[in-house]
Amino acid sequence: MPVSIDGVEWNEGVTMLRKAEFPTLPKNDYPTSDGKPMAETDLHRELMVDLIDILQHRYANDPQVYVSGDLLIFYDQGNKRRHVAPDVFVVFGVPKGRRDNYLVWDEGKGPDVVIEVTSKSTKTEDVKTKPDVFLTKLGVREYFLIDPTQDYLDPPLQGFRRVKNEFRPIRFVDGRLPSKVLGLHLERDRDTLRLWNPELGAWLPTYAERQAQSDQLRVTAESEVERLRRENEDLRRKLSGS
Repeated sequence: MPVSIDGVEWNEGVTMLRKAEFPTLPKNDYPTSDGKPMAETDLHRELMVDLIDILQHRYANDPQVYVSGDLLIFYDQGNKRRHVAPDVFVVFGVPKGRRDNYLVWDEGKGPDVVIEVTSKSTKTEDVKTKPDVFLTKLGVREYFLIDPTQDYLDPPLQGFRRVKNEFRPIRFVDGRLPSKVLGLHLERDRDTLRLWNPELGAWLPTYAERQAQSDQLRVTAESEVERLRRENEDLRRKLSGS
């Protein structure tokens, strides 16, 4: 049965079907891997995967929002060495679809929002190298960094917004970083990152939370069906005995 979560009607089967219907974009001769691991630790990988899933679910019904992560983005046509692979990114105005990589000149634009999960091996690149690429080569509008272990960034959650030709820090509001582009607020919760929908006054649910709510609604619906069945049986017995 459909479940309404965060203002979106969700059904596990339908969601899987929609993902299966996404077109696979034509292949190209640019690399699909830079030889680096997806993430440094299980914690970093799980957070990255969770964020991608949460954002994909949020924009599941919009065919012109592409959410991905750990995908090579090439920004200098003809140069296969010029690329970055953001942990999580969102692009508005390009179609959903399975991509082997992302060519900015073919897509017509770069990501609007990037989230990096900082670790020991990426801290320098996340803070010093990538911001310039995001700003000057990709046109990223907002850039967020989360350090789940609180070892490499101070503060462990940071956000930057493009203002003219530079990234300027985003100020915390009630302990959260507001994203104007996403219309969400980002908040560190121990070793994870949660996304708050200020319009609904609720967190965007994780996959596990959506499953739990779906299971609960299914149990409630089955209980209601059973109650109605018993009432009908009681009514039939009463009618047959009269």
